[in-house]
Amino acid sequence: MQTVLQLLVSGILLGGVYALAAVGLNLIFGVAKVVNFAHGEFLMLGMYAGYWLMVKTGINPYYGAPMIGAAFFVLGVMFYAGLMRFTIYKPEMTQVFATLGLGIALQNLALLLWSADYRTIQVLPAASESVSAFGITLSTNRLIGFCFAAALVSGVLLFMRSTFLGRAIEAVSQDLVAARLMGVDPNKVFVVTFGIGIALTGIAGAVLVPSFYAFPTVGSFFVLVAFVVVVLGGLGSMTGTILGGLILGVVESVAGFLSPDLKEATHFVLLILLLAARPHGILGVKGAEKEALK
Repeated sequence: MQTVLQLLVSGILLGGVYALAAVGLNLIFGVAKVVNFAHGEFLMLGMYAGYWLMVKTGINPYYGAPMIGAAFFVLGVMFYAGLMRFTIYKPEMTQVFATLGLGIALQNLALLLWSADYRTIQVLPAASESVSAFGITLSTNRLIGFCFAAALVSGVLLFMRSTFLGRAIEAVSQDLVAARLMGVDPNKVFVVTFGIGIALTGIAGAVLVPSFYAFPTVGSFFVLVAFVVVVLGGLGSMTGTILGGLILGVVESVAGFLSPDLKEATHFVLLILLLAARPHGILGVKGAEKEALK
């Protein structure tokens, strides 16, 4: 029984980490219907931002997350204004190659600037990196990551439902033509959405760097996980992002206990099964999966 509880709690904390990595990806897709294949590279830049913030200034990335989020908001606006606004209404393959090309460019830029060395930081005293309660051991860094994921998703939902701009974003995500007829400027909505989406991704990277190594290709792993979480929880559903992350984390934790070789295979088994049985995800809107293919 104790082992089962340990696996469940470890899986939930891991799922919070995965949800944190996916929240920005799902927000951008939900509004702009753009699948951002450079998402992993923005996460990688967020990890380096957290790393260098700690190394150069001594500021803990958990405390520096708002500063990193502000910087990445500007980066997200530049991403939209410099690239995505030219492809937003173009065929999906144009968007795929544009974001994929940007991701490769960012990988090589990171390799040029920081080499291929693996980097990580220790933000907590060694004695505080894990805590025990009722015989269950918890990773403090993953617990903090879980709290960040819950706070960010809650903050986004509150913003969407309680502000005029948030309601405008929801209107565009539901029906672009109707939103235009109601006087909403989609271009402004897309600018803000990309800014918030990349800001969330940058914060996620900064929060994850104490738990994972930062290196130029680390985004390739996280983008695959993020896609599985988004599809599992529901395309365009922020609440589904948390649910999808938790499910993936628990399944991976159990599979890793039964056989370490199955750990990463669970991502793709879950993805294939879900696409076959419920392609719009657990909490996604039916038909949303087709929007990604238009």
